[in-house]
Amino acid sequence: MKYDFDQVIPRRGTDSYKWDSAGSPDVLPMWVADMDFRTAPAIVDALRRRVEHGIFGYTRVPDSYYEAVTGWFARRHGWTIDRGWMLYTSGVVPAISAVIKALTRPGDKVLVQTPVYNCFFSSIRNNGCGMVASPLVPVGNTYVMDYDDLEQKLSDPQVKVMLLCNPHNPVGHVWKREELVRLGDMCIRHGVTVVSDEIHCELVFPGHRYTPFASISEKFLQHSVTCLSPSKAFNIAGLQIANIVCIDAALRAKIDRAINDNEVCDVNPFGVIATQAAYNEGEEWLDQLIGYLHANYLYMQDFCSENLPQFPLTALEGTYLVWMDCRTLGLPSEELERRLVAEAGLWLNAGTMYGAEGEGFMRWNIACPRTTLAEGLKRFLDFCRKS
Repeated sequence: MKYDFDQVIPRRGTDSYKWDSAGSPDVLPMWVADMDFRTAPAIVDALRRRVEHGIFGYTRVPDSYYEAVTGWFARRHGWTIDRGWMLYTSGVVPAISAVIKALTRPGDKVLVQTPVYNCFFSSIRNNGCGMVASPLVPVGNTYVMDYDDLEQKLSDPQVKVMLLCNPHNPVGHVWKREELVRLGDMCIRHGVTVVSDEIHCELVFPGHRYTPFASISEKFLQHSVTCLSPSKAFNIAGLQIANIVCIDAALRAKIDRAINDNEVCDVNPFGVIATQAAYNEGEEWLDQLIGYLHANYLYMQDFCSENLPQFPLTALEGTYLVWMDCRTLGLPSEELERRLVAEAGLWLNAGTMYGAEGEGFMRWNIACPRTTLAEGLKRFLDFCRKS
């Protein structure tokens, strides 16, 4: 079946956080990380059948849910997950917060690789921990890990956890197996547990391959916790569902306790239904989506090469989030974000959301019909010509 990702589906007036947060209806939002595509028809059909039942009480997560998740990762990624290792919760951010709570005490430190997903910072802070940054290093049109800096910072006995973003948001890098091996060996040597946010794991472009951190070896599985969700890949973030994978029974019990302490232990029926439909019936749709997103990136790359060569793009290997270097404008990122909204009707994310290393950069969400992307790029170009 051929799926239509070119269709423009109006979202304004649906209480969309992305579309209805701007004060003006003329603002084009290309910021919040959800997509402007309808989810897979199989998911819509499954949800429709559930809605028609008409009763929406408390949900028991069935065996078929665990079978769908484990079957998907075995089939698509070659990673065998025992259902006994799994805990469900309402989202990857609540999952990360619960795992940090289980692994640390107030005053401990958590290491991140900046620029990085902004909610990492709040999850660390809300658990009373200190944040330690090991900045990624720009090399050419991509980023690499600074292993010398990591070695130094992981050796601090107060550092108990490293948050890994795999693939990385916002720089769009898909970590290679050898990069993960080197990082993992370092963390194990210093007694630091890797907590891997792999929410973007399905959105990987041709020529690149997602490697689940915990799949690399038994040792890596024992020294890590993985947070997963179908929400990004299938555009169902509002359905509030995620999974935590942890083989260590004692640690898993602590995480379960933290999930309950944080009161994110219940999920809704629609998230459970959608996850099963996504993993059991959504693969063809996802493959076509990835092709469309990749084509969007190539379109943006060509447009910028021709019209905006002074604004280099970081190579997008995965996710649908493009990291643009806007330092040539000489404006702080937050000021540029405000001015783009006010003067161009274009809403992008300021790079400083993701750490000090994001200063001068902007993050674009290109998960939209190509006509929408073209309009966003035109607005940015017109703004630059007037500035």
